[in-house]
Amino acid sequence: MVQFEGDVQAAYEDVRNDKTPTNWLLLNYLDDKSDVLKLAATGTGGLQEFVSQLKEDQAAFGYLRILVGNDELSQRAKFVLVSWCGQQVKVMRKAKLSVHISDVKQVIKTFAIEVAASSKEDLRDNQVTLLLRKAMGANYDRQTSQY
Repeated sequence: MVQFEGDVQAAYEDVRNDKTPTNWLLLNYLDDKSDVLKLAATGTGGLQEFVSQLKEDQAAFGYLRILVGNDELSQRAKFVLVSWCGQQVKVMRKAKLSVHISDVKQVIKTFAIEVAASSKEDLRDNQVTLLLRKAMGANYDRQTSQY
């Protein structure tokens, strides 16, 4: 079972709050052998800033608020849970990620999509936005959409 260090619940609520500029949080392990996730960072720069925090030799979890819509009048905040496992993460840490995600979901409960990423390419803005649009349901703008 994973333990949390720092006020993860408050950071989660801050990302969910449309009245604050904070739109992402990052949870990192204390070290390679620890089962303690710490609140490593929060930010206001969206997906691009979040991705810049990820390292190839670390495993982490993230949560983002992203505005999506078919046009500028139908913008909605949607939430993304990211489980990050960089290419150079050790085998035992990789194995524990699948177990620890259930503990993370006890704190980070509300999200439209879950993205498992091992490369920064997996988190390209257009790919994540497309997944969110598909998860939104009805697409009343089919003739101009890409899916």
